[in-house]
Amino acid sequence: MRAVVQRVSCAAVEVEGQVRGAIERGYLALIGVTSDDNEDDAVYIASKIAGLRAFNDGAGAMNLGLAEVEGAVLAVSQFTLYGDARKGRRPSFVDAAPGDVAEPLFDRVVALLRRDGLRVETGMFGATMRVTLVNEGPVTILLDSRKGF
Repeated sequence: MRAVVQRVSCAAVEVEGQVRGAIERGYLALIGVTSDDNEDDAVYIASKIAGLRAFNDGAGAMNLGLAEVEGAVLAVSQFTLYGDARKGRRPSFVDAAPGDVAEPLFDRVVALLRRDGLRVETGMFGATMRVTLVNEGPVTILLDSRKGF
């Protein structure tokens, strides 16, 4: 499982012109699932997002997490994180999990984040979405469960 986590001052996701989820300060987490991901991968990614300390403290060091800044998470499913463009010009998405595998694992990440007491907004799984954000820093962190075990 992969997640691209961006520190934002605001972010929103729209589906068919309607805002589906929006946050102020927090993280926009684009989450991709591959076909052999399982519960362990969901737990790892949720734990990393919840514990990530990417907000500045009084000394300007990235030392604060979501809880300390009363931040939220906007979680958006994104199968294209498993796009492979090494050959040719058109990316291949064969490593992305099909929806019936990916959706329950994405939902599990969201549930785990909420269990940790975080406010989590989401997009709509499988829909074409429009995501807007203001990346603060900019700060963008790549998480990959397969590189973490």
